[in-house]
Amino acid sequence: MNTLVIDVGGTKFTVAVFKDQRIILRDTRATDREGGRDWMLGQIAQMAHHWAKHVPLHRCGIGFGGPVEYSSQRVTLSTHVGGWRDFDFPAWVREHLQIPAVMDNDANVGALGEAVFGAGCDCDPVFYMTLSTGIGGGIIQNQRVWRGADSYAGEIGHLTVRPDGPECLCGARGCLERMCCGLWLESDYGKPAYELLEDEAFVDRYVVDLALGLKSCIMLLNPARIVIGGGIAKAGDRLFEPLRRELRKQITAWSRARIDVVPAALGDDSILYGALALANELERKDS
Repeated sequence: MNTLVIDVGGTKFTVAVFKDQRIILRDTRATDREGGRDWMLGQIAQMAHHWAKHVPLHRCGIGFGGPVEYSSQRVTLSTHVGGWRDFDFPAWVREHLQIPAVMDNDANVGALGEAVFGAGCDCDPVFYMTLSTGIGGGIIQNQRVWRGADSYAGEIGHLTVRPDGPECLCGARGCLERMCCGLWLESDYGKPAYELLEDEAFVDRYVVDLALGLKSCIMLLNPARIVIGGGIAKAGDRLFEPLRRELRKQITAWSRARIDVVPAALGDDSILYGALALANELERKDS
């Protein structure tokens, strides 16, 4: 079984093909924000049609970098790239690539990848946070995504951590995403996140807001493990050790909730593997 998987992010997108559980083809390209949706779809179609000449494609799983209404399989919008509002991405795949497709937001898909194949495969429940251009979250129990009533569960990026903080793209102030994501770090400090995180003093300040968001997750959901993926998580111990220390300070003293916070085991491939797991679910539903 060959599965086409698509990871649409704010700064880059990746298209790959799995043969069973092994990646056999992949291509990552920078997102052209000016080109918008139509440019990206053209790139995806070009790659898929080229690969299909060499390997048959049987189905498709998609992780989209923005809110998705799972029940209708439509993109709600993208705050980073224009043209995606109320778009039925799986229908486009069916029409242009002639294969069935299923989609969820990238945080849910990354969560599924880590829970089934990565750092969360030996515990339950798992909370996954993507810490990258933006911030999102996914809740997994029994290797299933918990989406809530309207597909919007897990949106940790828009918890308010600084009520008097700067305005977020969502219109609120002091969101975790506004304080901690890569897009705003570079805008506020004039340096990319990976450079900022080389400064210990900066990291000590940065993890205070990050821990405020994760404290809400720990106290509300009591996950067995929190897995953090995305580009900023690549800082490794320079980020995770101060973050764990800060969480121990912030977590309510009487709480015995676990502070088990680890980097994603699949690295940049969490969403790709999650898209595979999502396609596997589609296969089970259809059988």
